[in-house]
Amino acid sequence: MSEWWTYTLSDFLLFSPKTYYRLFELYNRDLWPGQVLALALGVALLVLLQRGGPAPGRIIAAILATCWAWIAWAFHVERYAGINWAATYFAAAFAVEALLLLWTGVIRGRLTFVPSADAAGRAGRALLLFALFAQPLLGPLLGRGWRQAEIFGLAPDPTVVATLGILLAAVPGRGRHLLVVPLLWCVVSGASLWAMAAPDALVMPAAGLLVLLLAAGRVRPQSGAPPVR
Repeated sequence: MSEWWTYTLSDFLLFSPKTYYRLFELYNRDLWPGQVLALALGVALLVLLQRGGPAPGRIIAAILATCWAWIAWAFHVERYAGINWAATYFAAAFAVEALLLLWTGVIRGRLTFVPSADAAGRAGRALLLFALFAQPLLGPLLGRGWRQAEIFGLAPDPTVVATLGILLAAVPGRGRHLLVVPLLWCVVSGASLWAMAAPDALVMPAAGLLVLLLAAGRVRPQSGAPPVR
C-alpha cells in the first residue's frame, strides 16, 4: 500500500473531467433559456451598483441571495451530488451564504455602494464584469464547447467571483463576514480543477487572493476609525 504522502489531488478525484464538464452541458440544456434571465440579472447588478445607496443595495443582496440558493439546490443537490458526495456539503455552504446575504443585505440593509469608488471598489466592479462576460468564455476558448459554458447565477464559479466583486465594491466595514464562504469556494474549486489538470485551475484562487489582499488593504487604514454604520 502506498504511503499517504505519495498521493496527489487527482487520486481523490471521484469523476473524470469529461463527466464534470458534461454535467454543465446537461445543466445548461435543461435550464435554457434561463441563461438569458441570469445574464439580465447580472446586467441589473451592474446598473444598481452604479446607482449606489441603501435601496439598490437591498436589491443587489436579494439577487445574489437568490442565485446562491438556486445553485445550492439546482446545481449542487440535484446534479453535482450525483458524481461527488461532497456536493451536499457545498450545497449547505451555499445555502448559508444565501441566508447571510438576506439577513445582512436585505433585512438589515448593511450593503451600500457609492458610484465614485476607490481602487478596491473599481477592482470589484472589474471582477463583476469578468464574471458576467469573460468567465463564461473561458471554457469555450479552452476547447470545451459553448454548451458547457458556466454562466453567472447558474454555475458556482462565476457567481462566486461576481459576489466577491460586489462585496469588494461595497462601502468598507460592512459585510466582511460575507466573504468567508466565497473565498473558501475559491480554494475548493481551484483544487478540483487542479486535480483535473484544467488550464484555468488558477482563476478562482487568483480571484480569491486578489479580493483578500484588496479587502485587507482597504480596511487597515480605517482600523482606528469607527466602523461605517
